[in-house]
Formats: sequence, structure tokens, C-alpha cells
Amino acid sequence: QVQLVESGGGSVQVGGSLKLSCVGSGFTWRKNCMGWFRQVPGKEREAVASLQGGREYTYYADSVKGRFTISQDEEQSKVYLQMNSLKKEDTAMYYCATLTLLVGPWYWGQGTQVTVSS
Repeated sequence: QVQLVESGGGSVQVGGSLKLSCVGSGFTWRKNCMGWFRQVPGKEREAVASLQGGREYTYYADSVKGRFTISQDEEQSKVYLQMNSLKKEDTAMYYCATLTLLVGPWYWGQGTQVTVSS
């Protein structure tokens, strides 16, 4: 059974930083893509960043390039999202997700709230 548990959300001022963590279980790390998504009420969930387990390839949404960094610790089955220079528009519920490559579907964590205020 796939399980994802996020942590690290919270409230921060504009320009501040937060680091989200997600620990996964129930799947083979190197066969999966790991991603961070975010959603605000009334809007569609959007992809923020992703990587392939055990590989160097990463993806970033244009809105976070240069500010966010996704990374992984394969031994601990963790994926991280370091968020710097946070803006108000980064306020959202952030979800960790995983997808077995070529198979699917996406599995989701419970989400962690990030609130950026001035």
C-alpha cells in the first residue's frame, strides 16, 4: 500500500523560506516519479516540481524556478522541497505525490499548508 506523509508546512513572511519533507513507502523508489503539487481553493492543482527516483532529472514550474529546489534521499525514501524567496502567491496546500513510471496512477499525501504573508 502506497503511503506518503508530508511535513514542514507553516506560516512565513514574504521573502522567507520553508522546507517540506515527504516520506514514502509501499513502492519501489527507482521505479517512481516523485512530485510536489499545490492547490488553492477554487483553482486546479498545479505541478510545482518533480524528480525521478534515483536520477538527476528534475522538473520545475516556471513560477518557482530559481526559488524552489526538489531533492531526494533514496536511503530514507524521502523527497524534499526547499522553498526560498517565498511570495504571497506561493500560499497553498502542498501535496506530495508519486507515480510508478509507465503504470500510474498518482498517489497523494494528505497535504501540508503553506501560508506566506506580508
